[in-house]
Amino acid sequence: MAKKTVLAFLVLGLALFWGHRTSFQRRFNVFREVSPVELPNCHLVKGIGYGSEDLEIMPNGLAFISSGLKYPGVKCFEPDKPGKMYLMDLNEDDPPVWELDIIGSQFDSASFNPHGISTFIDEDHVVYLMVVNHPQFKTTVELFQFQEKEKSLLYLKTIKHKLLPSVNDIIAVGPEHFYATNDHYFADTYIKSWELHLGLAWSFIVYYSPNDVRVVAEGFDFANGINISPDGKYVYVAELMAHKIHVYEKHANWTLTLLKSLEFNTLVDNISVDRKTGDLWVGCHPNGMKIFFYDEQNPPASEVIRIQDILSEEPIVTVVYSENGTVLQGSTVADVYKGKMLVGTVFHKTLYCEL
Repeated sequence: MAKKTVLAFLVLGLALFWGHRTSFQRRFNVFREVSPVELPNCHLVKGIGYGSEDLEIMPNGLAFISSGLKYPGVKCFEPDKPGKMYLMDLNEDDPPVWELDIIGSQFDSASFNPHGISTFIDEDHVVYLMVVNHPQFKTTVELFQFQEKEKSLLYLKTIKHKLLPSVNDIIAVGPEHFYATNDHYFADTYIKSWELHLGLAWSFIVYYSPNDVRVVAEGFDFANGINISPDGKYVYVAELMAHKIHVYEKHANWTLTLLKSLEFNTLVDNISVDRKTGDLWVGCHPNGMKIFFYDEQNPPASEVIRIQDILSEEPIVTVVYSENGTVLQGSTVADVYKGKMLVGTVFHKTLYCEL
């Protein structure tokens, strides 16, 4: 009888192990290799060499870029240097890069660790820039005012909240109002690593305003990029480890209702939305294993997909760019402006293309 009990436990343990191993391989897409899709007019951007995890191109062609992210378990080539914000003007041919000065004695530039970003332009054309920040691997959202003539960011305030424990990305819907994805439920970096590798789908989305902070969607396996349709009616969320993009209807009271979900054979990261066409441009990781377990001899690939007519019954999905990591490692984001495209990465370089 005792031997049967031991055997039963061994079989159960083996089944659990095998099930977790299979789930791990599926979630990290460990066997995926890319088929190259090249663009003829691309080159690496000079002046950005240590990541461009998120970027956003404003309606006037100015692009903000966050660089130097330090994220637990992910490669960083400059772990001892603070992150930076850059600016490019895509109205220029072969646009140069400017580092943005951050003005404000209360802001701790030495611990700046920028992640997701989003802009809001008010009725007076004042540009607010929100930046997810991870000082000492904690999470805050920094609010800046962009000063175009000075090429600087004026620090306004730091936002912290218990419902913002592990923010990955945000989409601004007001001067101090935003939706945020928490890619983990917990804030502690050690516990977060277990949460990721065990596949606990506990991450969630929050609506934040100075007077109202609440969870509006939950149950994600690593909620990542977030964006909004040009008409403001729909919110798009990338679920990284489930390889899905979810479409939510946004209501007047800021609640969200799930309309549909699209599944892909790649890990979807940040989402950009073309303001004119409504198309989604997504930076992707074909093989997540290569992102979280970096090997310079076998670097992570890069992939950009475009989604047209996402609200239709049959959205059109196109792989616009795909490369095995020889040129560009670990793409996280892509955005377009007047036939030009920028592709950012977690820790590597930035690609500029003329489409």
